[in-house]
Amino acid sequence: MSIRFAAAQAVSSISTWGLKHVFRRPAANFPGKIALYVDPRLLANLRGKLTRGSIMVVGTNGKTTVTNLLADVLEGSGVRVVCNRTGANLDSGVSTALLHAKEADWGVFESDELWLKKMTPQLKPTYVLLLNLFRDQLDRCGEIDRIQDSIVEALAASPETILVFNADDPLCATIAKRASELPGRERTRQIAFGVSESMGLAQNTVSDATMCQLCSSMFEYDFRQYGQLGAWHCPTCGFSRPALDFAAQNVELGEHELSFDIARLQPNAGESAPARPIRAAFSGAYMVYNLLAVGVAADLVGCGNDAIQAAIESFDPKNGRLQRYSVEGRSILLNLAKNPTGFNQNLKIIEKDASPKAVAFFINDKEADGRDISWLWDIDFEELSRQEGCVVFAGGIRGNDMQVRLKYAGIPSKVVKNTQEFLDELAKLPHEMNAYAIANYTALPSVKSALDAAESEAGDPANCEVGDPARADGGSSSSADDSSSIIAAAPEPARGAPRAVPQRSEDCLSTESPARDQERTPIVIAHMFPDLLNLYGDGGNVRILSERLAWRGIPVQVKRVEYGESVDLGDVDLVFLGGGPDREQKLASAELMRMKDELAAYVEEDGPVLAICGGYQILGKTWLLGDEEVPGLDIVGIETRRPGTSADRLIDNIVLSSPLATHPVVGYENHAGRTYLAEGVKPFGAVVSSVGHGNNDADKADGALCRKVLGTYLHGPLLSKNPEIADWLLAAACERHARRTGEGAPALARLDDAEELAANAFMADKVGVK
Repeated sequence: MSIRFAAAQAVSSISTWGLKHVFRRPAANFPGKIALYVDPRLLANLRGKLTRGSIMVVGTNGKTTVTNLLADVLEGSGVRVVCNRTGANLDSGVSTALLHAKEADWGVFESDELWLKKMTPQLKPTYVLLLNLFRDQLDRCGEIDRIQDSIVEALAASPETILVFNADDPLCATIAKRASELPGRERTRQIAFGVSESMGLAQNTVSDATMCQLCSSMFEYDFRQYGQLGAWHCPTCGFSRPALDFAAQNVELGEHELSFDIARLQPNAGESAPARPIRAAFSGAYMVYNLLAVGVAADLVGCGNDAIQAAIESFDPKNGRLQRYSVEGRSILLNLAKNPTGFNQNLKIIEKDASPKAVAFFINDKEADGRDISWLWDIDFEELSRQEGCVVFAGGIRGNDMQVRLKYAGIPSKVVKNTQEFLDELAKLPHEMNAYAIANYTALPSVKSALDAAESEAGDPANCEVGDPARADGGSSSSADDSSSIIAAAPEPARGAPRAVPQRSEDCLSTESPARDQERTPIVIAHMFPDLLNLYGDGGNVRILSERLAWRGIPVQVKRVEYGESVDLGDVDLVFLGGGPDREQKLASAELMRMKDELAAYVEEDGPVLAICGGYQILGKTWLLGDEEVPGLDIVGIETRRPGTSADRLIDNIVLSSPLATHPVVGYENHAGRTYLAEGVKPFGAVVSSVGHGNNDADKADGALCRKVLGTYLHGPLLSKNPEIADWLLAAACERHARRTGEGAPALARLDDAEELAANAFMADKVGVK
C-alpha cells in the first residue's frame, strides 16, 4: 500500500465522520473528492476491492434508476455489491462509494457522461452500459458530438471493457461503431439491445438525431419509438441499427403497468435461451428501455429472472424518482425531468390520467441544471392543453419562464414561490383530483422534502405502489431549495376548465372585426429547416410569432420548410432561421446558398428576417463550420471568425439595450464564433449586463440590424421574454403582407404581456440590470 493511498483513506475516514456526526450531512461526494487530491490514483488502488469486476452505467436519461435496480438484482442474487446509489456520479462519488465499502463481488456505478473517460483508465470496468444520448445542459455539456467523443475516449482508455449499448439510438450505435475501430479494441465484443417492434407511440416535435453522422444524410425509420430511438437506417451509406443481441418483444404498455419479454437473439454456441418475461406495476415507454438494460446486464453477470422480477416488484427508491405520496387522501406523484425527451415522456404518462388533475412544474437554473433553459420550448406542452380540468402551476427559480412557455402552449398557470404554496393551492381543489409534481435536478430535493413533510404531518403514508410515470434522470447529484424570489404570481386560472388559449384583457382583441380578419389571406411565416436548425429551442420563436397574430384575430400560416423542400419567398411575409450543430448547419447552408438570390431579393424588398445564432452567422460573408471559415450568403455585412477553438465559447445570460424595445432585451448566448459588423451596420443592441459578451469579446454589442433583418446570438428563445421585439417583426410582416396582397395592413392591437414582462424583469434583475 502506497503512502499516498493510506493517507487518502485516512483523510476520507476523518471527513466522513465529520460530515455525518458534526455537520449531519450525507457523505456521498466530499470524502472521495478530498481523497482524490491526496491520491490521484485512488480509483486504481480501490479497484482491487471488486473481485469480479464493475459495470459503469452511462447515458442521458435513466442512469439512477438502472444503476439502483441492477444493484438490487445482484444483491437479490446473493452477490456483494458496491453502488453509488445517491447518484453521485463523478469520480468523487464513485471513490466515496468504494472507500466506504468492504470487499465486494461487483461494483455498479452511475457515471456522468463527461467523467467516464476520467474513471475508466483506472477502474477498467468490465462493462459500460450505454442507455441513450439526448440533448442536455448544452451550456455545460455542449453538443452531443462532444459527449460521444468523450465516451469513445473512455473506451479507448480501457480496451478490454465490453460496451453494452442501446442499438435503437443511432447516437449510441455511432459510438459503438467508432469504438470497434479503435486500436486494441478490434476483438473486444460489443452487445446491442433494443425493442424489436413498434410500441405504437405518438411522436414528439423534436428529435435529437435526424441525420447520419457518417455521411450526413437524413435517417429513415421502419418505426420510431420516441426521440430518435427506433429501427433506423441511412439510405445513402447503409449505416443502420445493428443486429440485436437482446431484444424486448411483445411489449404491452398499460395505464399503470407494462410487460415484455427479453429474448436473447444471439446466444452463445450450445446455449438455449428462453425469453425472460418482465412485468412492472408502472408504465412508460422509456421504462421499457430501462428495464431492458437492467435485464441484459443482469443476464451478462449471471443473474436469474426471479431476481430481476423480484427487484422490479420491490423497487421503491424514495428519492423523488417514481415516488408516490398520499397527502390528506390525495395521490401526488413526484418525478424528475431535466431535458425535452424525459419531459415529453412524463407528459404522456400524465395524459393517461383522464380525470381532472393538478400539475406543477418546478424549474431551476443552477449549475447542475444548466443555466440555459431554452430546452423548455422543445417540450410538447401543447399535448397537455387538450386535457380538460387540468390545473397547472409553475415554480422554481425560473417559474416565470415556465409560465410563459405554458402560456404559448395554451395553458394558463399560476406561479408558486415554493412547494408549500403549491400544496396550499392544492388543498383548495377537490380531493379526488390527482396531482403531479415534475421537477428538474436541483428543484427535486426541496420538492421531495416538502412532500415528505406533508405526508408525514398528514399521517397518511402512501399505500399504493410506486408509480405511474416513468422517469428521465441522470447527471450530477446536486441539490438546492426552491427559489423564494419568484416575481408575483399571475391571476389564478379558472378551475376545472379546459386549457385553451391564455386569458387576455379585453383590449387584446383586434380592432378590426373578426369577420373581416377571416376574409384576409394569412400572414405567412417560413420556418426554414426546423428539422436541422433548432438547437436552442429556436422553434419557440415561430410559435410566439404565430400565437401573437392568432390572439389578435389575424390569420397566420406557418410553412415548415424541411430539408429537401423549397418555398417561394414571394409568398412569404416573415422568414425565421435558427441555429444547429455543425453537421446540420452545413446541410441547411447548402440549401440556403441555392436560394441566395431569392433571399437577397426578399431582403431588398424589406422582407423581415429573424436569424438566431448559426442562422445569423450564415447571413454574413463568412461563417464557421467546426474550426473552418466557410462562405456565407453575404446578405448582411457581417463576418464570423474564431480566435481560438470551438471549445472557446461565449456562454452566459445577457441583457441588451436596443432601439427596438423600451424594456431591456433579455436572452442567453452560447457560441464559439466571433462576429464583426461591417462599417455602417448597426448592432441589435448594446450589452448592458455585467455578464454576457454579444458578437465578440470586445465590442459589447450583439447582433445586427440591416433593413428588416434582425440577427442575434440571443436565444431562450429570444422572443419569449421580449414581446416588443416580436411585435416589431410582426409589424414588418404585416407591412410586407399589405404590399404583396394589396390588402390593408392589419392592426397589431395591444396584448396583455404581464407574464412575458415578469420573466423579463426577473432575469434583468438577476444580472443586475434595472
